[in-house]
Amino acid sequence: MAKITGIHHIAISTANVKTQLDFFCRVLGLELIALYWMHGVDNAWHAFMKLNDSSLLGFVFMPAIRDITPTIGVTHAQHMGGESAPGTLQHISFNVDSVKDMLALRDRIRNAGVPAFGPYDHGMCQSVYFAGPESLTLEIATSAEAIDSDQWIDPEVVRLAGISAGELQAFRHPKPTVAKVEAVPQPAYDPAQPHLGFPKAVYDKMLAASDERLARSMSMPEPPVPKAKIPSATEPMAED
Repeated sequence: MAKITGIHHIAISTANVKTQLDFFCRVLGLELIALYWMHGVDNAWHAFMKLNDSSLLGFVFMPAIRDITPTIGVTHAQHMGGESAPGTLQHISFNVDSVKDMLALRDRIRNAGVPAFGPYDHGMCQSVYFAGPESLTLEIATSAEAIDSDQWIDPEVVRLAGISAGELQAFRHPKPTVAKVEAVPQPAYDPAQPHLGFPKAVYDKMLAASDERLARSMSMPEPPVPKAKIPSATEPMAED
């Protein structure tokens, strides 16, 4: 059965890639594993930092991002209890395996000169909160055991959210994903559904194109540095 197993990556817009990489490497100990021209986007860079072998923190740089002014309460929440516009990032929470690991990271953050607050016990997890460059709101969290939905789905909040008993049952027990023998074709354009924000003329062509045609035009599977050109452990990297 096909099932989502975690977050592959979160992509954050940045006006300064170096500042973000320095912070997450120096303050949190994350490893840079990819930095290259973003596929199919002019003048854009993609950076990835490793959380584990299948989970990454990503950054996207485009020159035009430098001209966009962040607005607290609109583009950024500023702190863990703050508001931001629908569909924007409110905060990122990084998982660790134990309270001991969480406190070790809290102390690493503080040793780097960054204030960190916690631990706070939320019952379902314990957390430490801090800020990152460009007004990011960040969290380190750990859960001692799997979350019991019977205890952590509040009937009052369910009612206030307008969720019926039948909808709640469906949300808690979604239908399994079954792989089809043949690919399902694109549905007809429906303005009531979510859509990527391409220009309408471009998007119409994308919807009409076959998966194979789009794959040929948009895929770039080769890494920017072929294995044959990677320096050996004893060979120094070339410098500008």
